[in-house]
Amino acid sequence: MKKLTHVSADGKVNMVDVSHKPDQLRTAKACGHINLSAETIKLIEENKIKKGDVLTFAEIAGIQGGKKTSELIPLCHPLRITKIDLKASLDKTGVIINSEARCIGQTGIEMEALTAVSVGLLTIYDMCKAVDKAMEIGEIKLIKKTKSDL
Repeated sequence: MKKLTHVSADGKVNMVDVSHKPDQLRTAKACGHINLSAETIKLIEENKIKKGDVLTFAEIAGIQGGKKTSELIPLCHPLRITKIDLKASLDKTGVIINSEARCIGQTGIEMEALTAVSVGLLTIYDMCKAVDKAMEIGEIKLIKKTKSDL
């Protein structure tokens, strides 16, 4: 059986210790897509989904989700987030969401960027589930992550 890398000698699960790392400006970009029926796309375009403005709610929810990442994912460090930007856009097959997250810290912010996209897509799913039973969330991926000295 493979030993978990974050289990101490006494058998306790621990977060990775990043205290030896310097603070750096860290950024991450992620994207994801939800496939929707043509009818659902039209309803979103015309702002006729009963729950409201789908794209705006997805953007707000995604930002909120990104801010809560360390509360949702075990062993994920809480970060000093300086920016989360989310853009939800219709395309021919559904909605694409792009996120950018920034922080000043000792560990990366890619989980926040990915969580923001995921929560945004789940919000679209929730808002459209009454009219589209064939929605499919997919293609969630990290596009880029960087770090630079302050």
